[in-house]
Amino acid sequence: QVRLVESGGGLVQAGGSLRLSCAASGSIFPINTMGWYRQAPGKQRELVADMTTGSRTNYADSVKGRFTISRDNGKKTVWLQMNSLKPEDTAVYYCGLYTSRVEYWGQGTQVTVSS
Repeated sequence: QVRLVESGGGLVQAGGSLRLSCAASGSIFPINTMGWYRQAPGKQRELVADMTTGSRTNYADSVKGRFTISRDNGKKTVWLQMNSLKPEDTAVYYCGLYTSRVEYWGQGTQVTVSS
C-alpha cells in the first residue's frame, strides 16, 4: 500500500512564501515521477510541477520563476517551495506519485493566498 502524506499548506499574504512537503511510504517502483497538482474551486485539477527520479522537471507556465520543486529519492520525499505567492495560487494542492502503470495521490493540502 502506497501512501502519500502532504504538509505545509496554510494561509499567507500575497507576496509571501510557503513550502509544501510530501512523503511517500510503501513499495514504490524506483523509477517514478513525483509532483504537485492543484485544484481551485470550480476549476479542473492542473499540474503545478513535477520531477522524475532522474531530476527532470516540468513546471506550469504560471509558476515558472516563482516555484521550485525538489526531491530526495532516498527519502521518497518531494517539496514545493512557493515564493511570490499570488491570490490566484489559492487552491488545494495534491501530491502525486506516478509511473506509466500506476498513480497515487495524497489527500491534499489547502493553500490560501490573501490579497
